[in-house]
Amino acid sequence: MSAGLLPAVPWALPFLALFRLGRREPRLLQYAPRRGRPLSLIIPARNEAATIGTLLASLGRSDYTPLEILVVDDRSTDATASVVARFAATDPRIRLIHGDPLPDGWYGKPWACLQGARAATGDLLVFTDADTRHEPALLACAAGALEVERADLVTVAPRQLTLTFWERIIMPQVWALLGARYHPRAVNRATRARDVIANGQFILVTRDAYERAGGHAAVRGEVAEDLALAQTFFGKRMKLFFAFAESLMETRMYQSLPQLIEGWSKNVYLGGRRSFPHEPVRRALVPVMLALAMLFWLLPLAALLAGLLPAAAAIAVGLSVLFWATICYGMGVPPIYGLGYPLGAAMLLYIVMRSTWRGAGRVEWRGRVYTARGARSG
Repeated sequence: MSAGLLPAVPWALPFLALFRLGRREPRLLQYAPRRGRPLSLIIPARNEAATIGTLLASLGRSDYTPLEILVVDDRSTDATASVVARFAATDPRIRLIHGDPLPDGWYGKPWACLQGARAATGDLLVFTDADTRHEPALLACAAGALEVERADLVTVAPRQLTLTFWERIIMPQVWALLGARYHPRAVNRATRARDVIANGQFILVTRDAYERAGGHAAVRGEVAEDLALAQTFFGKRMKLFFAFAESLMETRMYQSLPQLIEGWSKNVYLGGRRSFPHEPVRRALVPVMLALAMLFWLLPLAALLAGLLPAAAAIAVGLSVLFWATICYGMGVPPIYGLGYPLGAAMLLYIVMRSTWRGAGRVEWRGRVYTARGARSG
């Protein structure tokens, strides 16, 4: 290679991560279904009228028995409760719970989850999000994995739906980072709290393990309550099991650019800090590490536009396009969106800066505003 092209070499290194990201093992579908233990599925729901009907329709086809479905309406200001009530009228397994006012020191989701757990009658508890869709065998396969792996907590990586331009530009950037940081195989072998995670879109626990961990009361003040719950289980020497479930479950987290900005602004800074629970230096450097990751992808294009090292910059841009096209393909996004990687990196850099600026002082979600003083609206 010509010495003039050597500056492009760093942009070839991310391709090594594709070996890790492309490894889709373990798979939840490989576990034989288990049924029979009473299972309570708990859905925390705040202003989810647009999505919760799809979830409840999919749960209506679940082949798990015995099953109860508890929807905790977290004081929604839209038609969430009405939608749930219509489904409950035709499916006796569905029960609508009107949530109590949010206590001081709590975020909304853990409070709703705790109320659902208190009302549940099952020996197994599943916490799932309103923007998900479940295949009939999902719960039974998860129960099978729980039994075979002798786990206390089972969580999954579902298929991530991205349908609009901004979803397809930004979400691959996020999921590549998360996939490299928390691959299920690595999580299942973790020896440090910093290496475990649970996906709040689907968490299955035994009631005994949930209570021994302190339930959602133990993570009441956490924005990334799923990550914190996984670390709590790990700290109490309970076993976590993480599996791919892309053929059994799907989710569409955000449906517009404002939702993407609001949602990831809520999670990026506080969740990133939580991911290093016992390392204060790394925790403090989270915004810097995230910003540098985004700037890494923007640098070649900036150099090319500025006429600096044009040959190396052009190769680095080409490598970047190829890398992100491959990531898009792996997520089921048309690879052509790989061309938009600079825009995705720039938007994610903006989100990182916005999230860092707000910190814990101002967190917004679903019409609620949490401040450092604990004041809330909505």
